[in-house]
Amino acid sequence: MQQYDVVIVGAGHGGAQTAIALRQAKFAGSILLIGDEPDLPYERPPLSKEYLAGDKPFERILIRPESFWRDRAITLALGHAVTTVDAAARRVTIADGRTVEYGTLVWATGGSPRRLICAGHDLDGIHTVRNRADADRMMAELAGVRRAVVIGGGYIGLEAAAVLTTFGKQVVLLEAQDRVLARVAGEALSRFYEDEHRAHGVDVRLNVAVDCILGEGRRVSAVRLSDGEEIAADLVIVGIGIVPAVSPLLEAGARGGNGVAVDAACRTSLSDVFAIGDCALHANDFADGAAIRLESAQNANDQANVVARAIVGAPASYHAVPWFWSNQYDLKLQTVGLSAGFDQAVLRGDPAARSFSVVYLKKGRVVALDCVNAVKDYVQGRKLVEGGAVITPAALADAAVPLKELAWERA
Repeated sequence: MQQYDVVIVGAGHGGAQTAIALRQAKFAGSILLIGDEPDLPYERPPLSKEYLAGDKPFERILIRPESFWRDRAITLALGHAVTTVDAAARRVTIADGRTVEYGTLVWATGGSPRRLICAGHDLDGIHTVRNRADADRMMAELAGVRRAVVIGGGYIGLEAAAVLTTFGKQVVLLEAQDRVLARVAGEALSRFYEDEHRAHGVDVRLNVAVDCILGEGRRVSAVRLSDGEEIAADLVIVGIGIVPAVSPLLEAGARGGNGVAVDAACRTSLSDVFAIGDCALHANDFADGAAIRLESAQNANDQANVVARAIVGAPASYHAVPWFWSNQYDLKLQTVGLSAGFDQAVLRGDPAARSFSVVYLKKGRVVALDCVNAVKDYVQGRKLVEGGAVITPAALADAAVPLKELAWERA
């Protein structure tokens, strides 16, 4: 049986950064990085953007080249998932039958795409965008695709719709709620992106429900809505969220549910077991202390650094302002903070100019900004979010005055 001082399960952003940060902190112990994909650790955000569009080859989205891991004595075990965790014995079992003992375990598995459960959900031509293999399968089919249906109006769905449209495909986007991005942004941003996609030819449908997927043989041919309408489709993309991949930890006794619960140092309830990234349920300072999961590469990297410090004996608490980004057409959206629960949204600039920001307030405090082609607002607004700035809506709305020049006081 193999033994390692640190075993990291999950070779995405969080897992890779944990190994990197440990070596940067002069950790001399043995490290094993286990990933369920055969590929070297790579960046995930480009999958629905530059990689799917063909603008970046796979080599350009690698987190580090193969030589990096070898030179730093970080052992990679790729292509197999961990199936069980024995916390008492400090042991994990890999799908290929190997067992590995650990001194410290770091769980960084992210999640799997939430899938349709209706009739026809398993037909060929239905895709998610979570890993390289997903994107590769889709790209391999695109030449024969004329009509595509995207189910889900979140970032993944919108980004995929934008790429497909630039390829000249006819795209219908279906959203169950009354606006796109309803879970993460205010109405002004939602309506702006709906208008942009429609201007590029995307048929955006709101308040619609999917009844089933129809096929000819084993291949998808249409999406039937709950009202009986059938939308022809040569390809379907499903972007309706993820399910955190934490079953082995929960079965081992870790506390959790929608993710695995961690403390401020990313420790789970199991001894010497940490969890980070999309699957980590943590109390977030920028969500008023509510327990949330953050699905972002930034969160995974920041939590990885906290865990690495704990392992080398320089403990820290997780406190990082969340940020996100999305590229659609020639629009760069940069978000800082968490807008959930906001009670006022201030529009800064003119959406018609395709460069503006939405500033979100909660009880007078700036809690988040959505910045579209407005990098200065994003950079300067970050400090407002970090500091809990209190600024009048009228002052925030004046786009002629840089955010850094606004007088504010801490709440």
